Amino acid sequence: MTTTSPTLKIGWAAADITPDQPVCLAGQFHARVSEGVLDPVTATALALESADGAAAIMISCEMVSIAEALRDAVRARVKAGIAGFDPKHICLNATHTHSAPLARPPQNQAGTTSRFGLTPAELGIMDPADYIEWAAERIADAAIQAWNRRAPGGIGFGLGQAVVGRNRRISYLDGESRMYGKTGVPEFSHIEGYEDHDVNLLCTYDLNRKLTGIVVNVACPAQVSEQIYQISADYWHDTRVELRRRLGEDLFILPQCGAAGDQSPHVLINQTAEARMLALQGMAEPVAEIKDNNLGNPAALRKEIARRIADAVNMTLPVIGKSIAYSPVFRNETATIEISRRNLTEADVRESLADAAPFKEKFEALRADLDAHPEKKQIPHWYVEITKTHSRMQWYQGVATRFEEQRQNPRLPVEITIIRLGDMAIATNPFEYYVDFGMRIKARSPAAQTFIVQLAGNGSYVPTQRAITGKSYGAVPASTPVGPEGGQDVVEETLNRLQKLWL
Repeated sequence: MTTTSPTLKIGWAAADITPDQPVCLAGQFHARVSEGVLDPVTATALALESADGAAAIMISCEMVSIAEALRDAVRARVKAGIAGFDPKHICLNATHTHSAPLARPPQNQAGTTSRFGLTPAELGIMDPADYIEWAAERIADAAIQAWNRRAPGGIGFGLGQAVVGRNRRISYLDGESRMYGKTGVPEFSHIEGYEDHDVNLLCTYDLNRKLTGIVVNVACPAQVSEQIYQISADYWHDTRVELRRRLGEDLFILPQCGAAGDQSPHVLINQTAEARMLALQGMAEPVAEIKDNNLGNPAALRKEIARRIADAVNMTLPVIGKSIAYSPVFRNETATIEISRRNLTEADVRESLADAAPFKEKFEALRADLDAHPEKKQIPHWYVEITKTHSRMQWYQGVATRFEEQRQNPRLPVEITIIRLGDMAIATNPFEYYVDFGMRIKARSPAAQTFIVQLAGNGSYVPTQRAITGKSYGAVPASTPVGPEGGQDVVEETLNRLQKLWL
């Protein structure tokens, strides 16, 4: 039992947000209609309140990103369900699983599933707008439950390490980079950027010093099983199972993805050695040949990642438990800041529209052929090529749209949340934020330990200048509404607000 009078109240809850009907899975250029559930997707909520009135609810969603429509729907429901609670202090983040339901409403295409160009009826899926409402209800219920369950408790934090994320941008001797490029070729030069192997842990305890929940923050999106046609939380499901096996079935686990816009769990160097070790551990069959950076057994890699994270937690927990704070300083701020857009040129627009043209022509031809031969819809995955073509067309056309928006306003409003809990801090952003920017915040932060949380919003890449020089997906104009200048704006705005919370 703690000997001090606690001033912090803590509450936990979770909700299953796995739909019971087919949905479109997010995370690839082509549509994927779900064909069952490999493992459930979950929303986990942590509510915090101090004696002086500071309050926050952090919610992790096993989704590819957090659309503003989903965020706003959750906030509206929580506002109605918790008297006096300021909904801006509800922060949602995504784990970036590529096998979760599409939760983004149509954009400028009435009746279609956003960028895929086909209606929900054509695909035989739950309308993404309906899924948003369905999921928002359950996520909000979890937030309200967490708030209603809050009780005096304490927090501890610590730092472990585990190899989970790896830089996925491969640089070649000609100066260019490619996402998931081949490394076993004479042209290979180096891996483009840094890798962050930190496992940031925020632990909560009751008054008897019993562990009640863990926030686990690693700089890696959940996309081991990113090509499948089943709903899945990816490696976070395996990690949750493993942690509960070791620490108790009633333990809450809230996953966060750190700055990881250029990271992935895929193995790009030493693939044969990694595959051999999985086989020697009995987690996978021996692999005779490695193809396209694929170890051949995503399930085994997911379990290996879960083991690594759980080992890091096990090694760190005893130390964290020595320093539990029941009355930590608790301050938080959610703010809308304005940052620089990527500076697009007329040449960028011309090039992108030229790139879009053949996809537009191909899409129209595929659409006409499908209308003339509806029986083709009986072929498994008949929609893959037409949806991929439409997505690529829109991807390039978006450069022209953003160029016009840039003319109207060169600054882009985005929401960030900053939280101080004792000597640790949490700083969110809505992007797929390259790891270098996260390192800049961590290095200059006044906190003893800083958790960077990306994808607390719609998600789009924010590349470094060296990535733009290297080109490739994740750094070209079509995939980056925000460039290095905007990424640095987030760094400076975050640090300014952190400094104020430490005054």
